[in-house]
This record gives sequence, C-alpha cells and structure tokens, in this order.
Amino acid sequence: QVQLVESGGGLVQAGGSLRLSCAASGRTFYAMGWFRQAPGKERDFVAAISGSAGRQDYADSVKGRFTISRDNAKNTVYLQMNSLKPEDTAVYYCAADRGKGIAYSLIDYTSLPSYDYWGQGTQVTVSS
Repeated sequence: QVQLVESGGGLVQAGGSLRLSCAASGRTFYAMGWFRQAPGKERDFVAAISGSAGRQDYADSVKGRFTISRDNAKNTVYLQMNSLKPEDTAVYYCAADRGKGIAYSLIDYTSLPSYDYWGQGTQVTVSS
C-alpha cells in the first residue's frame, strides 16, 4: 500500500523555522513536491525535487527561504522552512510522482495533476 505521511508541522512565530518531513512507503518515487493550501484558497505549489535531487524548483514566494531535499535511502523528502511569515500559514501537502518515463524538465511539477499520490497534510501556523 502506497502511503505518504507528513510530519513536522506546528505553531511558530514569524521569523522562525520548521522542517517538514514526508515519509513514503509502498514504492519508490520519481519527482516529489510540496504544496500548501490556506483556508478558502486553492492548493498552491511550493517546491519540487527530481528523483536524483539534481534539480529543485520553488515558488517565487518561498525562494531563498525554503529548501527542498530528499534522502532516497530513507524514501523521505524534506522541506526546510526559514524566515517564516504569517502568510506561510497553511496545510502543507506532500506529493509524489511514480514516474512517467520522461525527463523531469519536460514535466510541469508545479501542477497538481503531475503527481500521482498525496499525503494527508500537516498544519503550519505562523503567528505575527
């Protein structure tokens, strides 16, 4: 059974840091990503990473503050979030692509349909 389980969310003051983890089980994955959804808003792209971790992509709103990484030996992807702002408050979701047989650069990993599996989400709340 394929599962993505996020952890590491919580309440933090503005300017603080959190590290989210997403542990995958049931199979190995190619690209993985993080998305977030604030109350009443759509689910938005945050970051993505290729299978080899050789390429990372970020939403403009988090560039320079967030870092995505992965440990393939542990089948886990991470999101290090620094200099957090109140507008970063959202439920954060991990997503995984089982692989499409084509290069990472040819797929829009900022788009939800590019992913096959989703976690249940973890709440991140940043207080001002």
